[in-house]
Amino acid sequence: MLKNYKYYMENLDCANCAKKIEEAIKDDERFKNVVVNFSTLTLSFKTELDNPFKEVFRIVKSVEPDVLIYTQKNEEKGEEWEIFRFILAIIILGISFLIKNELIKESLLIISYLLLMYKTFIKAIKKIIKAHNVDENALICISAIGAYLLGEHMEGFMVLLLYVLGKILEDKAVHKSRSSIKDLVELKTNYANLKVNKRITKVKSENLKIGDIIVVKKGELIPVDGRVIKGNATIDTSGLTGESVPREIREGEEVLSGYINLGEVIEVEVENTYLDSTAVKILELTLNATNNKAKTETFVSKIASYYTPIVLVMATLIGTFLPLVADVSYSDSLYRALTFLVISCPCAIAISVPLSYFAGIGISSHKKILVKGSNYLDALTHCDTIIFDKTGTLTTGSLVLEEVKSYHNQFTKEKIIELASVGETFSNHPIAELILKENHQTLDPSQVLNFKEVDGKGISFDYKGNHIKVGNASFCKTDKYGNSFVSVNDEVIGSFIFNDRVKNNARSVIQQLKNMGIKSYMFTGDRLSFAKMVASSIGVHEYKAELLPDEKFKELTSLQKSHKVIFVGDGINDTPSLVLADVGISMGNIGSSSAIEASDIVIMNDDLQGILNVIQIAYKTKRIILSNLVFSIGIKILILVLAMFGIVHMALAVFADTGVTLLAILNSLRILKK
Repeated sequence: MLKNYKYYMENLDCANCAKKIEEAIKDDERFKNVVVNFSTLTLSFKTELDNPFKEVFRIVKSVEPDVLIYTQKNEEKGEEWEIFRFILAIIILGISFLIKNELIKESLLIISYLLLMYKTFIKAIKKIIKAHNVDENALICISAIGAYLLGEHMEGFMVLLLYVLGKILEDKAVHKSRSSIKDLVELKTNYANLKVNKRITKVKSENLKIGDIIVVKKGELIPVDGRVIKGNATIDTSGLTGESVPREIREGEEVLSGYINLGEVIEVEVENTYLDSTAVKILELTLNATNNKAKTETFVSKIASYYTPIVLVMATLIGTFLPLVADVSYSDSLYRALTFLVISCPCAIAISVPLSYFAGIGISSHKKILVKGSNYLDALTHCDTIIFDKTGTLTTGSLVLEEVKSYHNQFTKEKIIELASVGETFSNHPIAELILKENHQTLDPSQVLNFKEVDGKGISFDYKGNHIKVGNASFCKTDKYGNSFVSVNDEVIGSFIFNDRVKNNARSVIQQLKNMGIKSYMFTGDRLSFAKMVASSIGVHEYKAELLPDEKFKELTSLQKSHKVIFVGDGINDTPSLVLADVGISMGNIGSSSAIEASDIVIMNDDLQGILNVIQIAYKTKRIILSNLVFSIGIKILILVLAMFGIVHMALAVFADTGVTLLAILNSLRILKK
């Protein structure tokens, strides 16, 4: 019989590593339904084994030697020691410059090296022994040790320093993105007001059954999907759909978990259990999407897996077999092998590549763009499709009164606003606030009589001998277009149209993306009519409206089958798509904390121009890195060939290596030019 198991993981640094572990365990037929979740650091599976821990531990270690698994969740280790070790190494190196005694000076230098390198060295050895793989850790160690043996102590130290700094920053970004998604969790509510025989009891949401009746009070979240059986209300759906205008819900209409009741008490019949409800599904989509999104490997990792082993093999061959095929002594061949190994130390690559990424991230930050990792700059250069959410992304995210219409000659637009405002002074509805802002007349609320507010519909009152209604189309009995209507003695005299305004530069940004060969799509949960208007005004390639978060997710998944996709959003409803997309971009000012944490890049000032800026920075960074690689490797190959024939001596090799490194660094710094 298959049993469910769940283990907790530590030292899992990337989604690609998680995917490798998952595939390795899946290869063992004893384990079924294997899922390694990078977001939650969990490993779950089914097996008939009574105690599978040791076997799973062995498999994990064979793939990623540093990853640990536990049967119980451990408190996340802090990064204080890594930072302390980093700072201590710098301090000790600084002290060594003040010491005149050569022995003490050398000892302090070695200590500073070891403080920075020991963890990297151990990882490299473990990887070689257990996983039979030479990775970037080995690359860095070779660079640092080679530089030290040649007397280029500062060069070796800087390689280690930059690498450790990069790892600290990378870990911080990973921990941040893995932290609790507060806004998303807040979509769920852990309790519900269950009504049984006129008695209301507070129960856990997961205990609700289909057919139960729950009571949702004003200001409460709807805990599960259901249908309103009693009452009418105004519902805030923005958390799920992104729609900026609150909806009016009547008896018989469907409501989803995560909606907020802005009106009076309603009763809802449960149609989905808690685990099958919309809000919980969004959370699951977000947590699991990471498993389908392996992060782009850095150039250093890619090069290290091929470059370093080849160099080591060639150096060994030179030192061992050269005397057998040429008139060269063993001492001379060993010297040539050492020279070969020295020049092969990829210091230029090890320094210039991360420096290029740091520069790219730095200039992005200067432009109010937060890039959470260098791999996302890589990924941007491969994307050919961009999907925009509408509300808060392509639009401002805040409602404005777009138009006041008059249907009666005796009532001007100003008079319509005045009549609506005098009654709305008694309402706390969001629409009421917008109408009141537009009124410039002196109001006398004391003349308002028989005021009544009907939840989900509107208000009615008597004013100066007339019966006034302000509310939706059904309340005012009209089929005219508008968000809110005003009637006098049951005759509709005018209407208010509210909309979310399109950002000024939206059309130009879409056009520039098109010029770059990137197709633009708009996916929104908002109504079809407004979505169509926005789409046509900005010129997107295609649009889809009235989408729930899981539907956005499915549409994105479909596009990813043939395209590399950027997703741009700002709300809780966008979180699963931001995580799944090849690159997720959120708006930092208006955006929810869940969207910001789930995204890979954050536009801090909400300016759409930032999207163009970061894509351009990504391409510039890639061009400079490629030029550094071509230049560095080209020079090294030339020197390596000369070293093999004994034409180049070690001193010249060091000089060449240092010169190439310096030029690569200077080239990398060009990214910082505005």
